[in-house]
Amino acid sequence: MKRLVVLGGMAGLLLLTALVLYEGWPAIVAAFRRAGWPLLWLVPFHVVPLLFDTQAWLVLLEPINRAGHASYGFLLWVASVREAVARLLPSVGIGGEVVGIRLVRLRLSDSTAIAATIIVEVMVTITVLYVFSGVGLLLIVHLASELGHVWLIAASLLLTLPLPLLAYWMLRRGSVFARLQDLAARLLGKRSQIALRLDAVGLDAQVAHLFDQPRRLLRALGWQFPGYLIGSFETWFALDLLGHPVDITAAVAIEALTQATRHAAFLVPAGLGVQEAAVVLFGYLAGVGGDVALSLALVKRMRETLFGVPALLSWQWVETRQLRARRAGN
Repeated sequence: MKRLVVLGGMAGLLLLTALVLYEGWPAIVAAFRRAGWPLLWLVPFHVVPLLFDTQAWLVLLEPINRAGHASYGFLLWVASVREAVARLLPSVGIGGEVVGIRLVRLRLSDSTAIAATIIVEVMVTITVLYVFSGVGLLLIVHLASELGHVWLIAASLLLTLPLPLLAYWMLRRGSVFARLQDLAARLLGKRSQIALRLDAVGLDAQVAHLFDQPRRLLRALGWQFPGYLIGSFETWFALDLLGHPVDITAAVAIEALTQATRHAAFLVPAGLGVQEAAVVLFGYLAGVGGDVALSLALVKRMRETLFGVPALLSWQWVETRQLRARRAGN
């Protein structure tokens, strides 16, 4: 897996370099100069869609958080750390979830239930991404002059649709984690640390219990989806500042299909190169020039970095305090 991540990172870096060379660095710099410092407003604005994601997670956590020990503000901070880990670190798409479980345990004691909410939340996010991508696809059909690329994108979405459906069925009926525990016991011995620490049967039960609550799932989905729509403001606002204003339909189309591509390329660390290529492609289909589209992609990367690095630093600060407290207790 590590080799795949390294190869993915190298391929992404080469792709990004090729895009910059092809579009021309002077044109990109000129676009940034034209936009100026107002681009920095995108950093605090990112809190808005994150508020919706946090509320969706809070809905799933309600049964184990009735006393409110994991407050909304605390979960918002954890959500920002989860996103920063997923977007800025080579964590193969699951590092943010692992860190999320660890941090929420500071307020709630049931690790199995916490893990179940995050697993179900990931499935809700995948559902939202497919719906959002479908909306983006419908919008791009009305914007694109060349429909060949559009049908290719549509075919890709349809061909990958069985994968999340299979994942849902396995999580709902397949006792996935119990099977993983049995496999770990056979390969590493029944007394292995992995086999002992994994409450697989409980996790399967908790996940199934959440899937048996359709109203709760719909509430979580109902919070997440508008968060993704609001996130399209980043694309609209940045393109306006970069000198190529578009209407909201084009912004939603570019954002939706870029998000889908970014999540599909989870083996590439931070989506490096892949996200930039997606923005250029979907920007082109929406009538945005290549140099401006690549500038937009770099603006997104800038916002991710400026928003994510403080979140990562705050996480490390909390981990350091916890380590010192444990040492002092010993």
